Amino acid sequence: MRKLHSIASFTDLLILVMVVVLFPLSPFTPYQPFVAPHIADKLEIRYCKPVDPDSIQSALHYVEKEIEEMDYYLRVHNVTDDGYPLVARYNSRLQEEYRRLKYAANCTVQTAKPAERRYIPASKRPMIAVKTMGGHWKAGHFTMGPLKGHGIVRDYKGRIVSALFDADTVVTAIRIDSTGIYRGQMDAYYQACGQGIMDEWDGCHKDGFWYDDRMNGFGFDSSPDHQLRIGEWKMGNYLGEKMKYTAERIYGIDISRHQHEKGRRRYGIHWHQLRITSLGKRHPTDGRTFPVSFVYIKATEGTTIRNRYFAADYRKAHKHGIHVGAYHFFSLKSTAAAQAAYFLRHSIIRGSDFPPVLDVEPSEAQIKKIGGDDELMRRIRIFLQQVEHHTGKRPILYVSQMFVNRHMRRATDIKQKYNIWIARYGQYRPDVRLVFWQLSPDGHVTGITGPVDINVFNGYQGQFEEFVRTGIHK
Repeated sequence: MRKLHSIASFTDLLILVMVVVLFPLSPFTPYQPFVAPHIADKLEIRYCKPVDPDSIQSALHYVEKEIEEMDYYLRVHNVTDDGYPLVARYNSRLQEEYRRLKYAANCTVQTAKPAERRYIPASKRPMIAVKTMGGHWKAGHFTMGPLKGHGIVRDYKGRIVSALFDADTVVTAIRIDSTGIYRGQMDAYYQACGQGIMDEWDGCHKDGFWYDDRMNGFGFDSSPDHQLRIGEWKMGNYLGEKMKYTAERIYGIDISRHQHEKGRRRYGIHWHQLRITSLGKRHPTDGRTFPVSFVYIKATEGTTIRNRYFAADYRKAHKHGIHVGAYHFFSLKSTAAAQAAYFLRHSIIRGSDFPPVLDVEPSEAQIKKIGGDDELMRRIRIFLQQVEHHTGKRPILYVSQMFVNRHMRRATDIKQKYNIWIARYGQYRPDVRLVFWQLSPDGHVTGITGPVDINVFNGYQGQFEEFVRTGIHK
């Protein structure tokens, strides 16, 4: 059992009262955005208090990075997605903070005015209770029993907490420590529990559900130093974002000869019947079905393997109004230049088609054999550049989430220039920027025999139309 510390010394009382006065507590509104005071409270924007220009520019840089991340999130999500209102509200607060910083950057010492200070008469100052074991001090008197109203206390770690109590139960609270400022709900031990917001001194903003002082449940974490993380958390660890499979999303498939051949049996694809009836075992749709909006067809592999069904599937997909693209399966047994030439010679890539795709799925042993990650990335660059030069379309790189994490750390140029198509067969969407997400290898489509790879476009109709027009997903 955790033991709460009582407050007895005059110094403790003075410190606690100063905290309450400097950081007044207001009723907590769930998911109310709050920007860390390490930027805002140092700038008296109204009176243009002189601030170090370098500090302002640094703050602007960090806010701009966060806004860029927010813009990307808002482009590929809509109001039906979990957490969208949270991010939208915080984005609005960031935009306001950006305007404040820009205004402060234009101020000079000559135009600065002294900050206005407002005097509060003693009679109108709030009476704050100091909670102790078994009761509380207020206005010089000790009262036994539960506290109702505002009070201050120390938690079992010695941290100062200013809270609004109702029968000794914390309604909402604010805590300031070496990590930052937390505002929201707490448990009986004054640990973050329930809905709350944490603004850390390093600029990280956390908003969502908490348990035992850690994010637990749904929430998001925004920082200038990393990508926005929104979705499910478990005791401070980010699990990922679960996608809602609605009719507004854009779904597609990728196929090869395996959709035509099962052992010695041969099957056709009934293109007029195509409709996705299952997204795979890990992605329940509650009986809903979806149209096939795009299809990628394997054309070649290495420098010796061709898909005999490619040309016929390509023509029939076009005939039925489905967006089409071709992909090449990369081999480490032949040069990248030779493979690019082979792919260009045996595939069809027309002006209205989707960008070609390079499918990269080597084993760890194969990567080690050719000399490691740098050599692999060099070969990938050669293929992508050669195909782009001959087609005028910027290719897409198909890889797994694990491949990105393990082998593309030093390939920032590839990740920045080329769209990524991620294969990840779990419940959570990939945590990298991408154009397509391959949900599963075991989906089902009316008109196709056997399991089918199911994919979803990262965005909605507006972004999809732009991708159809430009071949680039930003």
